[in-house]
Amino acid sequence: MTSNEGVKHWTALLQSHGFTYIDGCPITTSATKSLLERIAFIKPTHYGGFWDFTSDLSLKDTAYTSLALGAHTDTTYFSEPAGLQMFHLLSHTEGEGGASLLVDGFRAAKILKQKFPEAFKILSTFKISSHASGNDGIHLRPDFGRPVLNLVSSDASLPEEAVYQVRWNNDDRAVLPANSTSRQSEVSVDAWYDAARKWVDILRSAESEYWEQLRPGRALSNIIKNMNDGQPS
Repeated sequence: MTSNEGVKHWTALLQSHGFTYIDGCPITTSATKSLLERIAFIKPTHYGGFWDFTSDLSLKDTAYTSLALGAHTDTTYFSEPAGLQMFHLLSHTEGEGGASLLVDGFRAAKILKQKFPEAFKILSTFKISSHASGNDGIHLRPDFGRPVLNLVSSDASLPEEAVYQVRWNNDDRAVLPANSTSRQSEVSVDAWYDAARKWVDILRSAESEYWEQLRPGRALSNIIKNMNDGQPS
């Protein structure tokens, strides 16, 4: 990625496929950081800007454990989630597992609308909140709740392409108040959970999941608003 032409090809693949692999990256944090900065600035968060990590339960975050993580989008607890992320496995000399999961959220939304239009309508209109908490001094929530499937227009009768952002992370989702029906149309909490169950079934289907074992020297970049990532136990 030393040439502008290489960066052009990289970003074009990101735009068309939602994720890319970059082979030949030196196996260091500094080289990985420099690679990412070829196409974007790094957004500062409560984790820091750029960081490396390993399994550490004291950090009270599932991302820092060896627990299985289902398909999800990151930073749903931000008003404006990060748009692009990069993973680079620097070392994997002991243990098992560590494969990465990618799911095309836009494709999943299209299937949901085709098979379960009422569930699509609920998940594209019913606003929920998310949060990051557990560590001392950290409690983050977006400025207001948003649907799982965010549309260019609030009209859920528009084509599937109207979905511009997927916000789904069941581990970071806040509770749904029991009196939601009085505040958001006529959707009940039970109806939302039924729609969410249909959505998760699509995300977990064999046709939706793409697994890949990362390796040192191969970086993975993906667009968060579309691609859902996860990991096995």
